[in-house]
Amino acid sequence: MALFLTENDVKTVLTVEMAMAGVESAHRDLALGQAIDTPRARSRLPQTVLHILQGALPAQGVIGYKAYTSNRSGNRFLVHLFDAASGSLLAVIEADYLGMMRTGAASGVAAKWLARPDSTVAGVFGAGWQAEGHVRAICAALPLQRVKVFSRRSERLAAFCTRLAAETGVDIVPATSAKETVRGSDLIGTVTTAAQPLFDAEWLEEGAHINAAGSNALIRQELSEAAVRRCSLVAVDAVPTALAEAGDLLPLLEKGRLQARQLVELGEVIVGRHSGRQSGSEITLFESQGMAIQDLAVALRVLEAAKARGLGHALPIQ
Repeated sequence: MALFLTENDVKTVLTVEMAMAGVESAHRDLALGQAIDTPRARSRLPQTVLHILQGALPAQGVIGYKAYTSNRSGNRFLVHLFDAASGSLLAVIEADYLGMMRTGAASGVAAKWLARPDSTVAGVFGAGWQAEGHVRAICAALPLQRVKVFSRRSERLAAFCTRLAAETGVDIVPATSAKETVRGSDLIGTVTTAAQPLFDAEWLEEGAHINAAGSNALIRQELSEAAVRRCSLVAVDAVPTALAEAGDLLPLLEKGRLQARQLVELGEVIVGRHSGRQSGSEITLFESQGMAIQDLAVALRVLEAAKARGLGHALPIQ
């Protein structure tokens, strides 16, 4: 019988390591031709937008979708997970926390494969809900000693840094400016809804890696064209999704300053089909748009962990 898992159920079992393992497995399966991912579709009303991401991980035995609505009153997320062989419903999972953790996990996996392994200092733009998962994941992926966080909402910043420093054991501190956030950082993370570039391209250090997670539409842009052009490698979660949604990349693609064939899917690096970073001095970039198969892989692991602990409510659905 199918299970319904609440936000509290998910929070009880989902760890950063579990989320990163799920996300990495999804990218690996995609690169090996063992996954199907359909880019996000949206139905828009004046007050509410419905977003749907769907896909399949046959090697992991699941097919399904995430549906969520966005409205001035908030966002509501549900993952529907089905058995790939029988088509029977396995679970319906509330997925706000799950989505935050899998978004952060994608940045953590990208940092693991593309950042310099000796990276110790990170600079993060954003101190909201999504930035929380981002900071947790990069701290799990790299031997970071210090994370500088910059946010326009300074009243929330100190509490954000204090809480995550206690959770991660890493020195997480407020940054006073965008320049301070970027200068001296081995890893840069952008997790905002910015419509204009967040920093000057010249501030980037040689050998830095950038995780750009907020620009998922043409009207959003966290990185300048100059910053993207400084990157020797531009990695994406999936090329079709990047071509549809990556606000940081679309202006360069439209002007012919970046070609679709130059985009490297993260899974290609994970399976060894692309070498990824070539040297310690290169600047690398990962543009994260989000994929259904990431949600499905994490949801499957959450379901297995919840079953082991006797969590969830049975649904009267076969």
